Order: sequence, then C-alpha cells, then structure tokens
Amino acid sequence: MPNIAETIQKATKILLQNGIAEPRREANSLLAFALNKDKTFLIAHPEYDLTENEQKHFDEMMNRRANREPFQHITGKQEFYGLDFEVNSNVLIPRPETELIVEHAIQILVKIESPKFCEIGTGSGCISVSILHNVEKATAIGLDISEKAIEITNINSKKHYVSERLKLKQSDVFAVLTDEIFDLIVSNPPYIPNEDIPNLQNEVRDFEPINALTDGKDGLSIIENIVKNSPKFLCQKGFLLM
Repeated sequence: MPNIAETIQKATKILLQNGIAEPRREANSLLAFALNKDKTFLIAHPEYDLTENEQKHFDEMMNRRANREPFQHITGKQEFYGLDFEVNSNVLIPRPETELIVEHAIQILVKIESPKFCEIGTGSGCISVSILHNVEKATAIGLDISEKAIEITNINSKKHYVSERLKLKQSDVFAVLTDEIFDLIVSNPPYIPNEDIPNLQNEVRDFEPINALTDGKDGLSIIENIVKNSPKFLCQKGFLLM
C-alpha cells in the first residue's frame, strides 16, 4: 500500500486533471477525513502506509470528488458560524457570506426582550440554529417547502440543543402561517434565473437541490412573495432580512 506522501501526490494530480481549484488542499482534507486524523498527522507522518481498508475508503471518496461531487456531501458536514452542520444533497451547502445574515439578525434580536423570528427556507437550518444558539431568549418558526430539508434542520437543531425553541413546518413561503407575528423575518431565498442554471459550477448545478437555487423562472418570484407578504407577519417595528 502507498504511504501518505505518495497518496497525496497521486490524489492531487487526479483532482487537478478534473478541474478542482485547490487540488492539494482538498487531497489533504479528504485523506485526513478518510483516516480519521487531523492534518498535522499527515504532515508529521508522510511515511505512514495506508491499510487496505483505508486505501479503499479514500479511493471511493476521491472518485466522488473527481466527479465534482461537493466535498461537504462526501464528508456530510460543513462548518458555519462556528458550528458543525450536517448536510446532504437535499439542502444547500452553507456559504460563508450567509454568516452576514446571522450577524445582523443577532444584532437585531439581542435588543428585544422576548424575540421571535421566522425563517423562510430553512434548508440545513444553519441560519435559524446559529441565531438561536447565540440568542438564548429567542424562539423561532422555520418554514421550508421540502420535507427532506426540514428533516436536516431538525437534526441540526437537536445537535446544537435549540430544537425546543424552533418549530418547523412544511410550507411554500408563508402558506401555513395564519396570525403569527414576528420581530424578524429572515431568508436566503432562491434567486438564480432558471436560464442561468446550466452555467453554474458543476458542484452546484449537478449536486445541490434545484429548488434552493431557482424559482424555475426569473429568480425573483419567491423574493417578491416574501417582500409583498412579510408586513402581514411583522410587528410594527419588525425587520425583514434577506
């Protein structure tokens, strides 16, 4: 069996040939995950020979990544706002720029005595769970049209001990709400025009849920729905954050 140094060298070449942007970094990350070791172990023990099972496990993961499957789907997790979130092909992979929404939401809600907010399109739950984790007096309702996305949100809310303050409902935008009033409505809605989908990065186009990327039209219909109907569910000095 090859050692760590040889394995990384070979994997880097394969990933480079398949258009992966940072092939050596990803090869290191995948191998560390496959071996259940941190990256310092790889650096300190380049001569370590992989076992047959370790090599087989790594090769399977490498083939998936070379096929442009997202790294996060292979490992099943993504770090967001200092927390680990479980992710799969049913939810959008949390992006670093979405942390800005969480920061603003926290700034708004910490000033309110018993804040209540609603998230439209919970996906992995990264926004709602991160807010609730940082604003312990807050409660929330999370809405998503996808039952499978709600399942992932539920897993992540329990993982980070906020599930008792997060009520989840399957809903097309506001459809299931009646007379609820919130201090904040937050959303990271689909916004990509359907005609632009073929031009997206392979990892996004082929592996992330299409209904989290586009409305199937010009990319604006869900945003327009949220903007138009939010006032019905916001208190007098409430906020809409997208």
